[in-house]
Amino acid sequence: MIAHLNGTVCSVAPDGAVIDVGGVGLLVQCTPGTLAGLRPGERARVATSLVVREDALTLYGFAGEDERNTFELVQTASGVGPRLALAMLAVFSPDALRRAVAAEDLAALMMVPGIGRKGAQRIILELAGRLGSPGDGGMAGDAGMVRAGSVAPWREQVRAGLMNLGWQARDAEQAIAAVEPELLAGRQQAGDLPQDSLPAGGLPAGGRAAGGRAGGSSADGQAIDVAVALRAALRVLGRT
Repeated sequence: MIAHLNGTVCSVAPDGAVIDVGGVGLLVQCTPGTLAGLRPGERARVATSLVVREDALTLYGFAGEDERNTFELVQTASGVGPRLALAMLAVFSPDALRRAVAAEDLAALMMVPGIGRKGAQRIILELAGRLGSPGDGGMAGDAGMVRAGSVAPWREQVRAGLMNLGWQARDAEQAIAAVEPELLAGRQQAGDLPQDSLPAGGLPAGGRAAGGRAGGSSADGQAIDVAVALRAALRVLGRT
């Protein structure tokens, strides 16, 4: 198994990135939160999981080991393959997913494209007690926080991540504006905004963390986690 990659980012696409490791360019399928912190030409470290199929070898990349381990664990549930597992982690951080399963929150799980009511019920039934408690995995050892003075403020990174995923610039800016007050108020908990903090209505649909979380600084000096902000913006954009 390839546990992680540490190399230079060659290119970033809406669903993955190419990382040069020792002269070999490896294509890695990533979550939006991971893609939000990857920059071409810069070095990056991503935790990885290799999925072997008869017709393909696919490498999936994550911000940290907790996210990678969660990706592998959720696939033990019936009907959950790599693509759906990746979609779950695009919508939820590992801790937010743990909370949703522990609370048997069907509505939250059904926010993931491809998961209906029956699928959500099955996931809760089969993963209950197996994902652990929020905070167990943690990401305290992950690197990659970008602080004040960075050339890539958190808004710019989130905007770039949304546009890489196919959203129009106008929609990206509206989504960022919608979640910014809560981010600046510091109301995100354990890596995700509370669901009731998001607007009830949606925005019109338009459609990178180097080894960890990426963030910037708000005007009041508070660090903003780019992965958290990107997930929150995606939830707003997904409420059409």
